Amino acid sequence: MENELIANDQFIVAGRVLSSRLLLGTGKYPTLEIMQRCHIESGTNMVTVALRRIPLNKEHETGMDIMDYIDQKNITILPNTSGAHTAAEVLRLARVAVEMGMKFLKIEVINDLKTLLPDPVETLKSVEMVRKEFPSNELALMIYTSDDPVVAVRLLNSGADAIMPGGSPIGSGRGIENRSNIKMIMELVNGKVPVLLDAGIGCVSDVTEAMELGMDGVLLNSAVSGADDPVKMAKAMRYAWISGRLSYLSGRIPRKLYGTASSPMGDY
Repeated sequence: MENELIANDQFIVAGRVLSSRLLLGTGKYPTLEIMQRCHIESGTNMVTVALRRIPLNKEHETGMDIMDYIDQKNITILPNTSGAHTAAEVLRLARVAVEMGMKFLKIEVINDLKTLLPDPVETLKSVEMVRKEFPSNELALMIYTSDDPVVAVRLLNSGADAIMPGGSPIGSGRGIENRSNIKMIMELVNGKVPVLLDAGIGCVSDVTEAMELGMDGVLLNSAVSGADDPVKMAKAMRYAWISGRLSYLSGRIPRKLYGTASSPMGDY
């Protein structure tokens, strides 16, 4: 569906071509079956899972776990470092991810459990430490960060494969609160790596706004998992990113102080 609507508009992250610009999470769904249906209806082909939720020795596990509900033939797993508070913890988790055969890692370091905002110092240290041990072709790093343009550039220069600024705090549903900073991040990154909105999305208009700003993609979780009907919301989010991307590619008309007639005023 997406390829039919948006031809020749590839979304590439660290060499991986993704057909959907919508990434989903895997937490706080009413059931794993509903999570699975949401992944299908959203059309996503990359989902993030906390490394601590992924079984290390599946052959010794009994029963089904979260990984059994993810279509890994069509969906790329993006493990994340949720729960890490220091760069040293992130490095340890990165080693675990590589040992498990993972090719992507979402770095998120949060120390303030009240605001859930990312720790810029430990996040930057994390990227530097992980990148020193693992080259980009071995482990692609997608970084959850604040909307600080200076930090974003520092992360880019330290080896990030994708910059993922939050629009507002995780789970807040407040959407993009600082459009200017997001625009500056995109301008300063200048297409060197993808810039995705991560955190704060509450509804489809937030997704559309992010795509109309020219962001490369969106990662969300709570807006779907916490909806009254998660499956319907997942489908709505699919249409949201498509319409927003089409709008961005089409080029909107300029804003004007005064009206402009939509029909020519000459003789007929």
